Amino acid sequence: MKFIKYINVGLVCLFALTSCESDFLERSPEVNISDGEFWKSKNDLKLYANNFYNNFLPAYQGFGTQGIYGLDADEGSDNMLHINFNGQILNGERIVPSSGGGWGIGEWGRIRNVNYFLQNYTKTTESFETIKEHVGEAHYFRALLYFDLMKRFGNLPWIEKPLTPSDVEFLSADRVSRSIIADNILADLDKAILYLPTKSGSASNRIYREVAMALQARIALYEGTWEKYHAGTPFGVAGSNGSKYLTKAAAVSKSIIDSGIFDLDNKATGNVRGYWSLFNQSNYDGSKEVMFWRRYDLTANFTNRWAEYGRLGNGKGLTKSLVDDYLCVDGKPIATSALYQGDETLLNIVANRDPRLNQTIRVNDNQHPATINRPGGLPDEQFLHPIVDQATEDNCATGFQRFKGTDPNYVTQFNGRGDTGLIFFRYGEVLLIYAEATAELGTITQADLDMSINKLRARVQMPNMVLGSIVSDSNWAFPALSPIINEVRRERRVELAIEGFRHDDIWRWAATDELIVGKKPLGAKKAQWTGVPSIDIYKVNSEGYIEPYQAVGSMASGYKFKTDRDYLFPIPLNQITLAGYTQNPGW
Repeated sequence: MKFIKYINVGLVCLFALTSCESDFLERSPEVNISDGEFWKSKNDLKLYANNFYNNFLPAYQGFGTQGIYGLDADEGSDNMLHINFNGQILNGERIVPSSGGGWGIGEWGRIRNVNYFLQNYTKTTESFETIKEHVGEAHYFRALLYFDLMKRFGNLPWIEKPLTPSDVEFLSADRVSRSIIADNILADLDKAILYLPTKSGSASNRIYREVAMALQARIALYEGTWEKYHAGTPFGVAGSNGSKYLTKAAAVSKSIIDSGIFDLDNKATGNVRGYWSLFNQSNYDGSKEVMFWRRYDLTANFTNRWAEYGRLGNGKGLTKSLVDDYLCVDGKPIATSALYQGDETLLNIVANRDPRLNQTIRVNDNQHPATINRPGGLPDEQFLHPIVDQATEDNCATGFQRFKGTDPNYVTQFNGRGDTGLIFFRYGEVLLIYAEATAELGTITQADLDMSINKLRARVQMPNMVLGSIVSDSNWAFPALSPIINEVRRERRVELAIEGFRHDDIWRWAATDELIVGKKPLGAKKAQWTGVPSIDIYKVNSEGYIEPYQAVGSMASGYKFKTDRDYLFPIPLNQITLAGYTQNPGW
């Protein structure tokens, strides 16, 4: 007898209890079902689609997990680092695997799972109008999975049948240009947008039309900038400057804006922690900004450890490069603003700066509590200095310790009892997609800025960005590009800091030569904590800045990222042999 069986995990959430259907973003046991008994009703399709939610969305128990590399927040970029050096991503130390390496049964098995649904859903006796939302979900998730593979490997075989990498038909499928893959991904999302209900007609915590539009805009921006900035290199697409994708990103994000469905949360004047408080809520059902999120539930023992990790250093630290990019409250960069107070201490650093900085890093100002609501009437624990006296994995790597995304409540900080929701899409990203796409197309106007970036700035009482009055910055990372593109990129970096986007941004901009190669990531100045026990775990450079990788021999001259190779993963050797694929550039 043939059985439906999800690769590795199992077809999930097949219970008669309606509570399971409403809580499908929680873990469920494996179930086998006879194929002949399935595919009868809309509910069968819904139950099958539930496993997409449980198994294909990021679920790592760390804050800001958007990427595909098993990284937390902005690791693998110039925004954040881990105290334990990993040279594979930024230092050119990856090797060609014999098998797997991101191209195996796990990755392609997920696409097989979706294709199995798309091959069989027509067996139902119910009308397409009745079942179409679940068909839309399948197209959404296939697009999401293919996008992750395209980011890793570029050219791919486009597979629409339930095949695995060992099947003859799979092995005979050619890898086609990434532009064809991108077109197919966007076409999948066109179907998802057509079939899915709008937000007002959707069930709680299920994909709806505007979420599919947000993913489509994200992918179109990625591919548009990739093809624009990798043009003329082995990673580019012959004859393409990416403009068709940038046009798509601008149009789709503008449609979301024009829908009037979404807005920014916590905009009230005087809400000094409005930005910070967006990222530590357990329930986003009432949010106008959070478009799609994962719910955690203490009563079901489905929790995360963000609060527990956030109380400590978690082995991570934000970089001086990120901190230096925040403007001063006059809208000027630190290189030109008279308001800049220097960087001798954390208090100096956040003084007169974009309020998002003070809400992203911990500062010893009695306003950044480590723990509150302690039992027995104990006083709150305030942040005094970065964590340096714990096990290595718990210390702060740079002196800049994360505050954004933390929950200081005592009950959430121990034994994995955190229930902060995991945000997948928020409206703030949509505004940034629109601003960047129009800037890259050269069509951006002041009205475009006012409906996008200036909305984000207004939330934190920062001055508007004025198209004709952008202040030049001698520290711009991209002096060959226009002022508006530099400033839009700055705004994206600041607003989305440590939410998991920075690695992909650097890759799609082909910007490792400006931001990674030869760089030694730095932290805060160590001298401000003289006398703190264990502070000497920090090594410093000649200017007194913490240099976390000073003892790493291969980092003597900075990162050795290979710009002619490392933008894509290598194809594993067994697939080269079995399928005759051409290896990716430089490998």
